[in-house]
Amino acid sequence: MARLSPDTFALTVLLGILTALGPLSTDLYLPSLPAIARYFSATSGQAQITLSAYLIGYAMGLPLYGPLSDRHGRKTILMAGLILYGVANALSSLAPTLDVLIASRWLQGLGAAGPLVIVRAIVRDLHEGRQAAQELARMGSIMGIVPAIAPVLGVALEAGFGWRANFVATSLLAAGLAFWAAAKLPETLAERLLAPLSPKVILGGFAGLVGDRRFLPFGMLAAATYTGLFAFISASSFIYQQQFGVSPLAFAMAFIIMVAGYVCGSYVSQHLAMKLEARRLLLLGAGLQATGGLAMLAAVLAFPGTPWSITLPMVAYSAGVGFSLPQSMAGAMMPFPERAGAVSSLLGIFQMGCAATFGTLVGAFIDRGPLVLAGTIALFGVLALPLQPFLKRKA
Repeated sequence: MARLSPDTFALTVLLGILTALGPLSTDLYLPSLPAIARYFSATSGQAQITLSAYLIGYAMGLPLYGPLSDRHGRKTILMAGLILYGVANALSSLAPTLDVLIASRWLQGLGAAGPLVIVRAIVRDLHEGRQAAQELARMGSIMGIVPAIAPVLGVALEAGFGWRANFVATSLLAAGLAFWAAAKLPETLAERLLAPLSPKVILGGFAGLVGDRRFLPFGMLAAATYTGLFAFISASSFIYQQQFGVSPLAFAMAFIIMVAGYVCGSYVSQHLAMKLEARRLLLLGAGLQATGGLAMLAAVLAFPGTPWSITLPMVAYSAGVGFSLPQSMAGAMMPFPERAGAVSSLLGIFQMGCAATFGTLVGAFIDRGPLVLAGTIALFGVLALPLQPFLKRKA
């Protein structure tokens, strides 16, 4: 059976959906978090641990997949991650207790880390410079469609079949993607690393990257950008449904509005990537993130009981993410073609480690009101600006 060729829309769609597994694993069941808390007689903070557990598993898987794929090929390791992800979702759908659900969510994260890391390495295998940033932006546009649909689908699945149906759906999706990738995805790694893999080798490689000025500012920007977005993802279900008192469907609509901002930012970014320097696109993204975060903080202080005080500023922030995230990832990976897997892993560690830490903190204080969420998003929106002078890539 013929493999998909580079620079084809079909390959971009496959890679985009593979990267969307991570957001889908959170966004599909977000509307069900209050129902999960009620089902297990748990608090909001305890139910949110299912989200943090997923991110912890994700962060733990990130150091492994990249170095493994640099040595054993992208496709083999990708398939292993997909299978683990699908099995873990099946276990979540059967969880008899909250503790079992938390454990299976951890396994989901461990599996879902593979597609994200390896897809970015595949893009680096196939593309250089601005083309890589453009392809990542295209994938970002596709990836944005999935979380736009996911909350509405999650509401429908919960209403029709209960919260467990969300995990059945993601398990079936993983199986379908595994068959598609096995049949159509080419192996893109041209030359495998021969050095044996050990914890010392992995940590030594990461240490060298962290100390490299070509990587570190881009990695920090990607982490700050994603953490602000994840703060909204992790806390918005409780803010909208419990504190603003809106229905699950109304929350899903607000989530779609936010995702529309991200898709628009990614779409514009991909069309400008071949015309403008990366630094200009990164500055545009940082400006949108800072504006959205500060506007949200001001709106929540002025109108604390209004859902629009969160929704509208989040559109600006998420549009900035659409600019900043593809460019920051491409900027971090371009100088290291021979270690694309390891760099992709370390990028994910930066992003998910920071997001899991602050997502847990936001969850611990979420019952105090929307100001906690607005302050966090404002903080990480503003942090994108002082990093700009250290971003040196011109291509």
